Amino acid sequence: MAPKKYHHGDLKNALIKAGIKILSKEGIGGLTLRKVARLAGVSHSAPYAHFADKQALIATISTEGFKRLHAALDSAVEANADDPKRQLTEGARAYVQFAMNNADAFQIMFSGVLEKERDYPSFVEISHKTFERVVDIVRACQEAGVLRPAPPEIMAVAVWGQLHGVVSLVLEGQVSGKVLDHCDIQEIAHFALGQMMS
Repeated sequence: MAPKKYHHGDLKNALIKAGIKILSKEGIGGLTLRKVARLAGVSHSAPYAHFADKQALIATISTEGFKRLHAALDSAVEANADDPKRQLTEGARAYVQFAMNNADAFQIMFSGVLEKERDYPSFVEISHKTFERVVDIVRACQEAGVLRPAPPEIMAVAVWGQLHGVVSLVLEGQVSGKVLDHCDIQEIAHFALGQMMS
């Protein structure tokens, strides 16, 4: 059987997908670039054209994930530019949808397995930019009286934590099937968010 041929850009994406698959099933201890290469169907040396080591691969997985999450939040905000409350609810919907559609990458992004984050400025930049987008939504909601007064950064952490907690519980199978039989994760997330509104 002939080896796979990759066009420009395809190899990196194949390696990222393989890395996500291995991390989701085996965790950080099971991840090696050799294993990633084998799963992607390329030579053992191929990953080194894109990643210096497994931490660089994890940084890329996380960075790409945050770029997609930021874009989803941006779309929600832009589509509801004149309605802060809808920015919040649609931003929350986008966050939950992103998590459910990209569960493995989402869990890696927030797993803490990336060491020495400051060595990866692209990751630092997009993760900070994503949090700032949440702060902007919160600030607009506070000005409109949708969310209670508080320092916007602290309220943003609380809002994000509320949503993230719901998503994590569902992804980890910790929410009773009885609950999920009656309402889906979007309904649960919307209810949780509602508890924070004025």
